[in-house]
Amino acid sequence: MFKLVIILMLLGVIGSLFSGLFFLCRGQGGDRAVKALTLRIGLSIALFAMLMLGYKFGLISSHSL
Repeated sequence: MFKLVIILMLLGVIGSLFSGLFFLCRGQGGDRAVKALTLRIGLSIALFAMLMLGYKFGLISSHSL
């Protein structure tokens, strides 16, 4: 379940990044591009925090080489 949430968040980050690029290329106003890129930053920070908490609580384990 936790891995699915991580994958969905990564897809959200990538989707927001490409929507920001689309708005910049189409010239539909910088405001929409700024909102899309702000959403990407928020999702990235939330994903990072989720990964750190998942490791701390044992939901994610590290692999030994």
